[in-house]
Parts: sequence; structure tokens; C-alpha cells
Amino acid sequence: MAPNSVPDISLNDGNTIPQLGFGVFQIEPKDTAQAVSRALEIGYRHIDTAEMYGNEAEVGQAVRTSGLDRGEVFVTSKLSNAFHRPDDARKAFESTLAELKFDYLDLFLIHWPLPTRYDGDFVSTWRVLEELQRDGRVRSIGVSNFQVAHLERLATEAEVTPAVNQIEVHPYFANEEVRAYGKAHNILTEAWSPIAQGKVLDDPTVVDIAEEVGRTPAQVVLRWHVQRGDIVFPKSTTPSRIEENFQIFDFALDDAAMDRINGLDKGEAGRQGPNPDTFDYLPE
Repeated sequence: MAPNSVPDISLNDGNTIPQLGFGVFQIEPKDTAQAVSRALEIGYRHIDTAEMYGNEAEVGQAVRTSGLDRGEVFVTSKLSNAFHRPDDARKAFESTLAELKFDYLDLFLIHWPLPTRYDGDFVSTWRVLEELQRDGRVRSIGVSNFQVAHLERLATEAEVTPAVNQIEVHPYFANEEVRAYGKAHNILTEAWSPIAQGKVLDDPTVVDIAEEVGRTPAQVVLRWHVQRGDIVFPKSTTPSRIEENFQIFDFALDDAAMDRINGLDKGEAGRQGPNPDTFDYLPE
């Protein structure tokens, strides 16, 4: 592998996904096309968006104007919390394709399980994703923010095992129970909030390791994620940072450094985002 070439990881459905991607959460629509275009110029080939981010159209625009073939760029989107009912989910997926101006999507996720909404029924929502995959309009399907109990319910009541589970993971919240379930059932973990919204970058342990290996704290934390086997997609609108985040495949952390970062886990107290067991936000 050439330095800084991003590995492809095999999904449980036979498809592959680049281990490093570019995330567009909280990037304003007016800034999204430029940021994604820069990421694609640097070499990113995996873009992660969502209906609730409001910037799918700009992601599609950047991919279409990049000069790259559609098949060269892996694009993920996620179902809005407002559209879990099956007919609504079908229409929402059609809307995603229309916004992106794509014929298909590489990966589509249920964004949140919402166990206290929709009578707790995310299984019928998941069956719509199974249907979309059978139709070939989405290559791979997965979930986001699913806890072990939610995954076990899909295992019992659904036909297709999710290809990925996109969950909050960073050194302060390693989310090991959910990651371990995924590993045992061939569900890849995708880490959102990989640097805890910047909070881990000033951690003395991370700073020390960064100085030892001659890298930035962000590069060290992103490298920790990929050495654990997870998929990660940092987001930035700063061109230099977009490039810096890509430069994580030409060095490695030794076992001692990995152990030191593992030791920063605070368990549930380290969680920065909402708890999926109680999160019930519906966009208007």
C-alpha cells in the first residue's frame, strides 16, 4: 500500500468501504460543496451525509463536478427521524436520491433507533431498507446509534444484518459493549465524533504521544481509531485540516501508545452526544 492510501474494508454483504471518510455534519449547505470538493481533491473517496444535515444536494454537486466517476466515491446518507413509518421512509429515500442526483446510494442508515417513538418499531423501518437493497437502489444498509438491545432485536426479527453501526466513539467514550457486539456479529463500527468535538485534543496523554511520534493530536486520535479497525470520517471546513486528517496511514502507534489512549475511556460519563435509549428528537 502506498503511503497515505486509504484501506478498503470488507462489509458483510460483499461490498467494501474506505476506512477513512469525510463527514459533513454541521457544515452549512453554502460551505458543503467547497469542503467536499477539497476533500475529493486531497484523495478522500468516502463522504458521509444525512437527510437531517440539510446538505445532501451540495454533496451530490461536489461529487458530480469532481471529474471522478460516480463509482469511485462511496456516499452514505441517513434516514431522517421524521420518516420512520415505512411509506415515509420510502419517500424519504427517493428524496435523498433526488437531492444527490444519484441513481443509487452506497450506504443508507437508520439515523437513530428512536425506541420511545413510533411505538418503538424500528424493525418495520429496517425492512424498508432491506427492500431498497434488494431493488439495487442502495448497495449496503446499516444503522446508526443502535445499542446492543436494538441490534439483537433486528437479529431476531429481520432478515439482513446491518453492514455497519455508526456510533459515538472517541478516547473518552470507547463504547466497547456496542463495538464488541458488532465485532462478534460482523457489523463494522463507524465512529462519529471521533475527537469528542475537539475535547480530547488537549488531553495531556494525547499531546504527549503526538510529540513522541511527531504528529498532531488529531492525527494521533484518528490513527487510534483506524488501528482499532473502525471506520472514521472527521469533518472540517479548513483546507489544511482536511488534508492533515488524511495523513494518518504513513505512521503507526505502538501497543504502549494504544494502551495509554485506551486508558482515557470514562465509560458513560464520557459520552458527548445524546443517549440512544432516550433520544427522541424529530425535526419539524
